Amino acid sequence: MLTVTDLSLSFGQRVLFKDVNLKFTPGNCYGVIGANGAGKSTFLKILSGEIEADKGEIFITPGERMAVLKQDHFAYDRETVLDTVIMGYERLFSVMKEKDAIYMKEDFSDEDGLRAADLETEFAEMGGWEAESNAAVLLSGLGIPESLHDKKMAELEGGQKVRVLLAQALFGNPDILLLDEPTNHLDLESIAWLEDFLLHFDNTVIVVSHDRHFLNTVCTHIVDIDFGKMKLFVGNYDFWYECSRIIQKQMKDLKRKNDEKIAELKQFIQRFSSNAAKSKQATSRKKLIEKLTVEDLQASSRKFPYVHFKADRECGKEILKAEKLTKIVDGEKLLDNFSLTVNNGDKIAFIGTNHAAKTEFFKIITGEQKPDSGSYTWGVTIKTAYFPKDNSAYFDSDLSITDWLRQYSPENQDDVYIRSFLGRMLFSGEESLKKVRVLSGGEKVRCMLAKMMLSGANALIFDEPTNHLDLESITALNNALKDFTGVILFNSHDHQFVNTVANRIIELTPTGVIDRMTTLDDYLADDAVRELRDKMYRNCHNALSI
Repeated sequence: MLTVTDLSLSFGQRVLFKDVNLKFTPGNCYGVIGANGAGKSTFLKILSGEIEADKGEIFITPGERMAVLKQDHFAYDRETVLDTVIMGYERLFSVMKEKDAIYMKEDFSDEDGLRAADLETEFAEMGGWEAESNAAVLLSGLGIPESLHDKKMAELEGGQKVRVLLAQALFGNPDILLLDEPTNHLDLESIAWLEDFLLHFDNTVIVVSHDRHFLNTVCTHIVDIDFGKMKLFVGNYDFWYECSRIIQKQMKDLKRKNDEKIAELKQFIQRFSSNAAKSKQATSRKKLIEKLTVEDLQASSRKFPYVHFKADRECGKEILKAEKLTKIVDGEKLLDNFSLTVNNGDKIAFIGTNHAAKTEFFKIITGEQKPDSGSYTWGVTIKTAYFPKDNSAYFDSDLSITDWLRQYSPENQDDVYIRSFLGRMLFSGEESLKKVRVLSGGEKVRCMLAKMMLSGANALIFDEPTNHLDLESITALNNALKDFTGVILFNSHDHQFVNTVANRIIELTPTGVIDRMTTLDDYLADDAVRELRDKMYRNCHNALSI
């Protein structure tokens, strides 16, 4: 069990947490949520001892072991993949290495024999004989094939390293598990495997994630960080969201009633304050007003951007026709005679293991790249807007946010008009004068969305738009795309985002394309699709990825 008592932390004048009291018990999974900058990751670092709070105490039941998902992807570059996983159980790994070192001695003494015997006993008690096989199971479940288990971490790609570090955190059945964005860089099957692992995990899990589907699947409780306070709710993310909306409505209704009562009392005071017979009554009512204003209700600190895409014209019958597109990049054939016809009303999610292929296809149809062979044609009524995975080139400038966005509004250059779009994306006042070069990842995404909103496009193309966004912004974008009446082509790692937006799924497999008019959940549940996918992936180590 992990207990937090009177925890407080400040950075200068800014209070991040104050007087936090929480208890985390075995068998439960706690999702930590809050606006960007609320301190979710900082809270996990305090629990793990990486940083120290200003005040308060963290108590862990004696003898219990805590495991943390490491964020440094280069820390284990000299280690093998298998050893990196086992190092998650520090004492076991230490015993294993000491034991092996003793057996390798040429002058093996009686004292060495006694020490080895003690180590063997401890090693067996910690499950050391099953360590390598258990580590291999974790790695395989997370999509790391056996052929990589003996390689050095330095030889792995970034996404593969993240999976190994996640396996490290899960290894050895820790009593308390701290996970900060564990689904990053995981494919759909690996996320499903992790969800199943955590659902059967009997100990304590504390997780920070922007993946709503993941939070809904694994969480038994939600810890909401708002105004430096932490409130514990029973239930998953959707349950918390509905509860919070009800609470907010009750607070607003109560405030409205209080405001009405205050207005009524003020009228009374104004009418009777000069009447001596009523002066005592007026004074008492004035005190009542003061009491009501002191107890004014505080609104939530969360801010939802207003995302809305309005097309200047409806799409015609012809949208997009791509024929036999082929593209080779750095010797790898990403597209091989790929053909596609997009129809009016299509909201297509592109899924599959080859993320580069999806990105390259989007670059081709937006004119950023040329195919090696094949062609594509947009309909004459179609106007596109594109959200690239890498937006850095758009922000290599010393322009202010206002002047940057003005570039993409040729019909209306008025400051009030431009700032209205920025206000919708939570850039207000002096924030709109910030240089675009210094914006955070999430701020750049919101700028790109404002640019697309200004375009009036009837065909939207998104390459992983939810990266860098908080839950509030993801929800706002999700709802906007559900309401959009034009055509959408997109890919995303967010399960709920894909499932609620897409009405057509196109999977790019290593040996072909699967194209179905369906939602993501129905696609994954279709036995015929599953059989076809298994056939196409049979000779490929990679698993399905969205």
